[in-house]
Amino acid sequence: MRLHICAAGRLRSGPEKSLIDDYLARFDRTGRALGLGPARVVEIEDKKNAGMVAEAALLRKALPKGAVICTLDERGKLLSSPDFADKLAGWRDSGRQDLALIIGGADGIDPSLRAEADFSISFGKMVWPHMLVRVMLAEQIYRAATILAGSPYHRV
Repeated sequence: MRLHICAAGRLRSGPEKSLIDDYLARFDRTGRALGLGPARVVEIEDKKNAGMVAEAALLRKALPKGAVICTLDERGKLLSSPDFADKLAGWRDSGRQDLALIIGGADGIDPSLRAEADFSISFGKMVWPHMLVRVMLAEQIYRAATILAGSPYHRV
């Protein structure tokens, strides 16, 4: 199952991009044997600053056809890392070929796009900068693969 992190905004070179690239490279190596990967980041940019509705339209265009749609949203479900790993494995085992993980911009994800999602995940009640959410998500994707592979990376 291919993973697509569909995110609003452009990430410039810097520590966040380096971390994301590192975690996704690790995920690709670990996930390959598990039927997971590759993972890629798809960035969209609303150059006209037309708001959440326009951003949602651009995000929809970035979604692979037939993908499981999972939003990252403060109203989403709180999951432990093992629960997230189980969720990934379940989607993979159901025969889905693509998973789109959506990160909105500064104003969040348009309600109409949130309503289309198959699932929604929260990283807690706090609101996180969308650039940091990318790093946290990339790490959790890698952690999920290590959990499924039985690696000692995740300690309980």
